[in-house]
Amino acid sequence: MAAGVVVSTADEVVKAHHDGVDGRALADRMRLAAHPALHGILLPPKDCRPIAVGDRWVSVWPLGRPVADDEATAPWAEAGGLLARLHRVDPSRLGPIPAAGTPARLSGAISRLPASRDAATVLAAWETVAPLEPGYHLVHGDWHLGQLVQYRGRWLLIDVDDLGLGDPGWDLGRIAAGYAVGALPEYGWQRFLAGYRAGHGPALPLSGDPWPFLEPIARAFVVYTAATALLTDRPLDDVDRAMLAACRRMTDSEETR
Repeated sequence: MAAGVVVSTADEVVKAHHDGVDGRALADRMRLAAHPALHGILLPPKDCRPIAVGDRWVSVWPLGRPVADDEATAPWAEAGGLLARLHRVDPSRLGPIPAAGTPARLSGAISRLPASRDAATVLAAWETVAPLEPGYHLVHGDWHLGQLVQYRGRWLLIDVDDLGLGDPGWDLGRIAAGYAVGALPEYGWQRFLAGYRAGHGPALPLSGDPWPFLEPIARAFVVYTAATALLTDRPLDDVDRAMLAACRRMTDSEETR
C-alpha cells in the first residue's frame, strides 16, 4: 500500500491519500470536518469533495502552522481540550459517519510485520492486547501531537483519514503509550490530562487515577508503535527501543502469571 503524500504551497496543503482509500468514506470525513458542529475543532477543507487523480484521492486544505519541535512549548493542554470537545460532539447531528480507522490501523501494522526476532516479540505482545471494542463517540482515530496546526490564531485538529465513530479512549492511546515508556515528559502528560478533563472529555473520569482506564489502550499502542518502527526503513531510535522493551515486559508478565 502506497503511503499518503502531502505537498504544501504558499497558502494550502494538497494531500494525496494512500492508495486503496474509500472515496465515499473520505468524502464523509471531509464533510464532517466542514460541519458547523466541528467549527473550531477540526481544520475545514478548501472543498468538501475529494478529487480523483489517477488511482488516488486528493484533498486540499488551508495551510496551518504545525506544532514546533519543542516539548516545553507544545500545546499539551490545548490538545487535550480539543480532543474533549471532539468527543463530546453529538454524532446524531452529523449525518453519515464512518467507523473510526483505529482498529484497522493497529491490526494492519501487526499483519505487515516481517519475520525477525523483534517482530516475534511484538507479535507475542500483541497476543496480550484485548480487542478494541466498538464505540459510538466521534473520534479522530489517529491522534498524536503532530495532528494539530495553528490556523487563524487557534489550534485545530487535522488529518481526517481515520475520523469516525469509536471509543474516545483510542485517541488517548498513543500519548498514554509514550508516557508509559518514559518518552513523554511528566509536565506534558499532566497538562494534557488537565486539558482533557477541563473539557469534560468522556474517556476519563474528572478526577482520580486515569491509568485503569488508559492501561488497555496504552498497551495496544505500545505494541502498534513498536510494529510501525520495525516497518520503517531507518535505524531504531531510543523511543523505538523503549517500545520494544515494553513489549518484552508484557510477554514476561504474562508468562509469570
